[in-house]
Amino acid sequence: MATVFDFLARGGPVMVPIVGASVLTISCALERTRFWSDLLRREGKIVSDVLNAAPRDLNEAAAIANQHSDTPIGRFLHAPLRLRNASPETFRLAMETAADREFVKMRQGEKLLETIVAISPLLGLLGTVTGLIATFYSLDIGGSGGGEGASKAAAGIGEALITTAAGMVVAILALLVLRVLVSLQSQQADYFSEAGNELELIYRQQWYEPALLASENGHTPEDSPVPTNYQ
Repeated sequence: MATVFDFLARGGPVMVPIVGASVLTISCALERTRFWSDLLRREGKIVSDVLNAAPRDLNEAAAIANQHSDTPIGRFLHAPLRLRNASPETFRLAMETAADREFVKMRQGEKLLETIVAISPLLGLLGTVTGLIATFYSLDIGGSGGGEGASKAAAGIGEALITTAAGMVVAILALLVLRVLVSLQSQQADYFSEAGNELELIYRQQWYEPALLASENGHTPEDSPVPTNYQ
């Protein structure tokens, strides 16, 4: 551990923000890993249970979705199911609004990683410049003490190389994490769209259209597009 600290210390003061950026990157990666692992592990069963219950009883489907309101997919499915006497347009609007809200939460940490990707190489370049400046100041061409001057010059070059490498490593790490998160968000958008379309189709075919047809034929006493017990 002491060797690592000594190595970082040789990078000069610019290593402080670079190390800070690396800590933020790792923290964000761990938090997002916990978030996505929990979501991907549970969402398949949640969607299956809700879609299986929806043709039988919309109240039951809404209750199942509400039980999993701690997950994005649960909140997404519960948003339209909790409506009363909703038209298909209102049903879809509720899903789209819920999806937009959940996608904002899924993108947490993205701006931070983008900032780190942009700033870390610049910090490495700044360390390179300061290291080279220290190298030129330590040069004593034509003077005595050539050995000491050479040592100081080597230290300055070492500082320049360490900060450059560190800045690039942090930027690469943050970029990898960012690309994984963007890929997961894209896949999740497709999954939300697929699940939402299936739920809307069930609502239209099993509940809205039959109830509307029966109402038009005068078979129901109330002018309601969905069963009166749907809440």
